[in-house]
Amino acid sequence: MTGLTAVDQMFAAARAQDRAAFMPYYPVGYPDYDASLAAIMAMAEAGVDGFEIGIPFSDPLADGPVIQVATQKALENGITVRRCLDAVRELRGRGLRQPMLLMGYLNPLLAYGLEKLVSDAQSAGADGFIIPDLPPEEAASFEALCAQASLALIFFLAPTSSPDRIALVGQRARGFIYLVSVTGVTGARAALPPDLPDFIARVRAQTDQPLVVGFGISQPEQARAMDGLTDGFIVGSALVKAGAAGTDAVRDLVARLRGVL
Repeated sequence: MTGLTAVDQMFAAARAQDRAAFMPYYPVGYPDYDASLAAIMAMAEAGVDGFEIGIPFSDPLADGPVIQVATQKALENGITVRRCLDAVRELRGRGLRQPMLLMGYLNPLLAYGLEKLVSDAQSAGADGFIIPDLPPEEAASFEALCAQASLALIFFLAPTSSPDRIALVGQRARGFIYLVSVTGVTGARAALPPDLPDFIARVRAQTDQPLVVGFGISQPEQARAMDGLTDGFIVGSALVKAGAAGTDAVRDLVARLRGVL
């Protein structure tokens, strides 16, 4: 089971267990290539539901300091789009079965070539893409390529999104909708915003697509709060920080987050 079908099945399986799906973000190449793959495999074995596999970029506008430092280190380690595709293939070869969505900014993907990217991602075993700086208004050609390959393509909504934009993204989404919990950049936060339930409800009123919340989730009590509110949640900065300490730290954090669901 691959591509959009694998993403759909991930949510169905979590729903059958009456819980939100847990999707970590982790960049290829941090603190080095081998260590990043070891961290991702540790998360897979600890029971996460799917992955955002980060493609490093020199100007990650949506990312906070932890991920900026990690992606800069990955670039210094020579990580490219091609190397990220190699990582997906290698992870599949090691037995990783969860969906993997490639998350990266548009410029390096354009330089690689979008048609080649979709073909190579599909053959490597990736299940779709998350591109923060590709809005649906500019995505038609890439959408068509992803649709032909049955790959997911994820769009974003923020608390400031208008009803018209919510409707547009709800119509165009393939896989799930990424809800940015707060305006600003990624990073662990002490508390989630009090208006998050209202934001989720506004989006849910306009679409039946799965809704996944990201930006700011780092603690078990925040993960627990996602249960019943949303279909899934993403943890990035906290896991990247743990990755610097090694796979045991990653495994322990995943166990604490997963244990409250």
